Amino acid sequence: MTTGSKRVTRSPVDRRKLSSSNASPPAKTYDREYFEHWYRHPRARVSTAASLARKVRMAVGMTEFLIGRPIRSVLDVGCGEAPWFPVLRRMRPDVRYIGIDSSEYAIQRYGKTRNIRRGTLDDLDTMRLPRVVDLVVCADVLQYVDRRGVERGLKAIRRLLGGVAYIEAFTTEDDMAGDHGGWHERSAVEYRELFATAGLTQCGPHCYADLDDMDYLITFERF
Repeated sequence: MTTGSKRVTRSPVDRRKLSSSNASPPAKTYDREYFEHWYRHPRARVSTAASLARKVRMAVGMTEFLIGRPIRSVLDVGCGEAPWFPVLRRMRPDVRYIGIDSSEYAIQRYGKTRNIRRGTLDDLDTMRLPRVVDLVVCADVLQYVDRRGVERGLKAIRRLLGGVAYIEAFTTEDDMAGDHGGWHERSAVEYRELFATAGLTQCGPHCYADLDDMDYLITFERF
């Protein structure tokens, strides 16, 4: 499992509707062609460098606001080519970044330079990882994972969490564009149940905290 594709509004190239011309290839392989199509092709891409940078800044800002210091560590689950890595390094040069992905292409091309390890969301509780991470990222992943894998992965994220988890979840109520191959449709109610069962409380757009560790959050800092 790796980051797949999706995306809505918030940039000139984003779409609120699925275009048949942007349908994913029949044989889904997370190779160079896949990433070129969904992340760099001017008509098919699901995000831009500018929109990604805004997302990273938001996640870092939210985390640092709540933990009261600069972030020191990031775990990026389903990182793909690890596009968060260069943005994070520009913002926080000393941050420790670990990416996790199953794409052989991504690991071979960026494994050493961006510290990507082989694995999936469902593998987190069996991997050798830091005991606590300031920012856990799981962007554009949940919709490609079955319910059991999501349940296991979210619980593992909570155990690792020392700050904020940035976890994207796209529901049947949303009109998403991008790669719908292998997409697991879930309602907002189902996702809220999954997050609640894992012990994760929303504290911002796609941002979650463990209130057992952040019991100091006031009412309107949590949803």
